[in-house]
Amino acid sequence: MSEKLEKLVEELSTLSVLEAADLVKKLEEKWGVSAAAPVAVAAVGGGAASAEPVEEKTEFDVVIKDAGAKKIDVIKVVRQLTSLGLGEAKALAETAGSKVLSGVGKEAAQDAKKKLEEAGAQVVVE
Repeated sequence: MSEKLEKLVEELSTLSVLEAADLVKKLEEKWGVSAAAPVAVAAVGGGAASAEPVEEKTEFDVVIKDAGAKKIDVIKVVRQLTSLGLGEAKALAETAGSKVLSGVGKEAAQDAKKKLEEAGAQVVVE
């Protein structure tokens, strides 16, 4: 690298982030270019790779994150969904991160989530 370029690099290294951003704007205006153009091209190229067919998930898990204030109602719903006994349903409902249903279809998972949320639980479908 020539001495002139090295001096320029040293000078530019002393700029604050705001000053560097201002410099970029001024250079874009003066030269009629955009510093964002190469980034946009890279993003477009990356988008083509994600256009490959993605296998749609067909099996879901219904997980209780929090039973909420109405634990009895949540326990009742857990028993309806799983046919577990009272003790097992209570333990499942009170343990955060418990899987109520595992490997069920999307519609069944959404239905279970709806019922559990109506009972007061915080639920996620994974």
